Order: sequence, then structure tokens, then C-alpha cells
Amino acid sequence: QVQAIESGGGLVQAGGSLRLSCAVSGRADTKYGVGWFRQSPGKERDFVAAISWWDDTTNYAASVKGRFTISSNNAKNTVFLQMNSLKPEDTAVYYCALDPAGSTARFANRYAIWGQGTQVTVSS
Repeated sequence: QVQAIESGGGLVQAGGSLRLSCAVSGRADTKYGVGWFRQSPGKERDFVAAISWWDDTTNYAASVKGRFTISSNNAKNTVFLQMNSLKPEDTAVYYCALDPAGSTARFANRYAIWGQGTQVTVSS
């Protein structure tokens, strides 16, 4: 069974940095896209960034472009989200998800496999 497991969340002051990891286990299709989404209490789940597993195409939400960088280590089946210049509004549970179609779509319903989430809290 294919699984995605996030790690790296924590508490950081505004302006600080965190790096999230998404470890993919099982027989993942090499065409998968890997996306990061985030959700705060009472709010919709929002797209953050995505990368194509096979051609390294990337996509970013406007709110994080220039601050966050998504990358992959295919040999380790891991995708990273480097988050710099963090703001309090970045506070959310961050989820890693897999799109079996291999796209970098911004829509949560395109992603079939989801991790459990990791909490990121940015203090002012």
C-alpha cells in the first residue's frame, strides 16, 4: 500500500524557517505528482506547492512563491518543502498528498493519497 508520511513541523518565530518532509513508501507510481496543502481550523484546505515526481515540474501558490521551495530526492522517495520567511498566516496543518495522474494540480480532489498532517505554528 502506498503511503505518504509528513514530518518536520513545529513552532517557529515569524521570519524563521522550517523544512517539511514527505516520505512516500510502497509501490508508488513514478508518474505521481506530490502536493503540499495546508488547513487552519474553520478554513478550507488550500494548495501550497506541488512537484511532478517524474519531470520536476513545480507549481506554487501565490502566497508562498518566493518564500517556499519544493524539491524531491527520488532515490529516497522523499519530497521536501523548504519554508523560509515564515509568517503567522502560514500557521496550519500541512498535508502531503499524491496525485496518481502525475499532475501538479491545485485542487485537493485530484489527490488520492494523503498523509496524516504535520502542525506548523508561526508566532508573531
